[in-house]
Amino acid sequence: MKYKICVSGAAVNICGPKMEKLSLEIGKEIARQGQVLINGATTGLPAVAAKGAKMEKGVCIGISPAMGLREHIGKYRLPTENLDLIVYTGFGYTGRNLFLIRSSDAVVFVCGRIGTLNEFTSAFEDRKPIGILLGSGGTTEYFDDIIRTAKRGNGFVIYDADPKMLIKRLIKLTAEMQNNHNKKKGPKKG
Repeated sequence: MKYKICVSGAAVNICGPKMEKLSLEIGKEIARQGQVLINGATTGLPAVAAKGAKMEKGVCIGISPAMGLREHIGKYRLPTENLDLIVYTGFGYTGRNLFLIRSSDAVVFVCGRIGTLNEFTSAFEDRKPIGILLGSGGTTEYFDDIIRTAKRGNGFVIYDADPKMLIKRLIKLTAEMQNNHNKKKGPKKG
């Protein structure tokens, strides 16, 4: 089964060229490992990750805050390249973020700003498998403090500085969580 792995990060690269290279590698790894990349149909690091996935012939889905293509391009000034499918929510950024997280099987976080923080808290609350690229900067540097301060457990969060290992471990965690969920549901009655 293919998993939809969301790449969440700054739509404006505040963390420099190294993060662009690492985001490109994250996108490539998602595709190399046979998964589907999903993002907020936006610019910055999520767009770089989609470019990486497409370089490896991967599938990319974008979840847009706009009501349609005209608004996506005109009002929001968001890209369409490197996306195989764009889902137009019409929910603005905040609503799009929740829809994006709920549409994902797992989420990987790279250098972020406030939208990335919003997506992190939604993913954590929804008990999604979460991968955090260590040392990526921005709001991701505060995720540990948020988890500790919230006193809600550690969730399903893994950390790695290597994009390949991060995606590999995130896929493994996602599969384990799916299998555990399916076991709890029990066999189908016929």
